[in-house]
Amino acid sequence: MAPFVPRTRAAAAIRLKQIALENQSHTIKRLRAKLATERRESAAIKEELENKVSSLERDLQLQRCDNHSLRNTLTLYHKDIDRRISQLVEAKKEHKSNQAHIQEDEDTIQEQHLIIEALVEEKDSLLQTIQGLQEYNDAPAPFDDEWEEEPEEEPEEEGLEDITVGEGEIVDE
Repeated sequence: MAPFVPRTRAAAAIRLKQIALENQSHTIKRLRAKLATERRESAAIKEELENKVSSLERDLQLQRCDNHSLRNTLTLYHKDIDRRISQLVEAKKEHKSNQAHIQEDEDTIQEQHLIIEALVEEKDSLLQTIQGLQEYNDAPAPFDDEWEEEPEEEPEEEGLEDITVGEGEIVDE
């Protein structure tokens, strides 16, 4: 039974790494979905604010033209113009604030992109480690549905008896 302990531990190590890969894949999918949602929200906010600023600027321009031609009603329109200018200033302030928010969102998106890249690299590294373990143990390809452990009938396999394994130690070569 002793020569087969490394294979069982290696199989357990492979399965743990497969689980880690699956978890990372789920995390990547969630982050990508969140990233897409934040991009859509940022684009919608930006478009809404641009439309609002444009509309207010047109209203302001119309008011100025009307006031130019109707000097007698200047007093009546003065308050309205001031109100619209205040709205425009507030809208521009809000637009700048939202631009800062959009920049923060873009920074967050960039950070998430870097996290995704790191996770993908870690996933590749884990896959290579799994493949190395499988090659070392002559195991079938990863995630193979038909994977079965080899029978314990062959006591002498490629140097397994030369490997000493301490208690609780996983051999990873």
